Parts: sequence; structure tokens; C-alpha cells
Amino acid sequence: MADEGNIISDLNLDSADGDDTAPAAGIISQYVKDLSVENPNAPQSFQWQDAPQIDVQFNIGAVPIEGEVHEVELKIVVTSRADAGVAFAVDLSYCALVGMRNLPESQAHAFLFAEAPRILFPFARAIIAEAVRDAGFAPLMLEPIDFNGLYVQQLSAQGGVGAPPAGHA
Repeated sequence: MADEGNIISDLNLDSADGDDTAPAAGIISQYVKDLSVENPNAPQSFQWQDAPQIDVQFNIGAVPIEGEVHEVELKIVVTSRADAGVAFAVDLSYCALVGMRNLPESQAHAFLFAEAPRILFPFARAIIAEAVRDAGFAPLMLEPIDFNGLYVQQLSAQGGVGAPPAGHA
């Protein structure tokens, strides 16, 4: 297995060989924190002829929980609007508990705001597709998001690659 920046995905906090100085980061658990699906104009919206405009917004947050554990939240809001009104709206907060140890601050920040959201996105995408389908519409397959590219772009916009952004990415 290739060494990927000294980040180990197997986060066994009880190291059998006593060496707990190796850098490690991984997902402990994933969960839906909040899910809201609105279908405000059903059943009329099923008869609308004009193509809806799909608006997708997302945000990433990370907060420390305890010691080496952080909660990463990927929030995605999708709204489908037609001339006649809102067809559907989905608001999802999909989270993970992330364990990290012995990572330099820049690597820890990158894991929280770029790598963890990249890992979470396919699961959040599937939840949104199923929620839209259950609302009576064709499943919505969100396009992949380049979280690493957005992270680097935000670092550059906030004063350079050396300074991690505060708060949300």
C-alpha cells in the first residue's frame, strides 16, 4: 500500500507494539445528523411542464469533540425551482466522527476540511438521491465535488497555503 502523506487510515488507538507516535487519521463513524425533505407543491408540481432549476449549496464544518476526536459536518442544501414554485427542497447534514493523532496542524486541518468531506460525499449523495426519489421525483445524482481543490483555493484566498482557514471551508 502506498504511503499517502503519512496518514494511516486504520485508526487503532490501542497500538499493539506500543508505538503511538505514528501519524494516524480515520473515520470512526458516520451518521445523518439532520435530514429535511420538503415537497411543498405536491401533487401539482408533478404536472409542471417547465424544467426546474436545481440549486445546490454546501458547507463544511468541523468541531473538536474530545481529545483526538472531531465531528466533521457536510451540509448540503438542494432546491428545485420552476416558474410555478418550489418542486422540492432537501437539507442534509451528514456527519462523521474523525479520529486523528500525531498529525501536524496543517495535515489535520486538510483532513478535516478536504479528505473527510471527500469520504462522506458519496454517502450524502446517495441519501439525497433517495430522498428526492421518495418525494416522487427522478433521483437527483449530484456531480462530484473536488473538495481538495476547493480547500487549496480557499487557503490561497485567505492568505496563502501556509495558513489554514478558520471555521468552515
